[in-house]
Amino acid sequence: MPEGFHDVAWLARTRDQGDVSAWLERLPYARHIGVSASRDAAGDGLVFRLEPHEHNVGNILLPALHGGVVAAFMETAGTLDLMFSAREPRLPRIVDFSIDYLRTARVVPTYARCQLLREGRRLANVQVTAWQEAEDQPVATARLHLVLATPEPSDA
Repeated sequence: MPEGFHDVAWLARTRDQGDVSAWLERLPYARHIGVSASRDAAGDGLVFRLEPHEHNVGNILLPALHGGVVAAFMETAGTLDLMFSAREPRLPRIVDFSIDYLRTARVVPTYARCQLLREGRRLANVQVTAWQEAEDQPVATARLHLVLATPEPSDA
């Protein structure tokens, strides 16, 4: 089996190394819209970044990012942040995603920070906040409810 999300050894190794970029490389849509992640200098979590690509624009008159791109960015951030911060390597599957658009997301770099609200044996809840210029002025907030699964061991 090639290395990837269903390879528990690879998932554990990349997680222990904090190599979220290895995960993002295997998500074509995240690469297309320009998602990246880095360690949070102010804490032990991650900060996600969405690049202001022209193909992410939804309203050319404002101009503004497409709401679906903002939602996909936040969904990706919430899922990967959970994978990074969970007690053990697990593959989350989204059960419910709810987003509140708070202001226009201009075509500038957009950032997201996640908070794990609850991690149970089978379910997790994550809150995501996205901002552009200032973190205290979010452009959107989102909540994810996810089912947690443990990947199958590889035959290596």
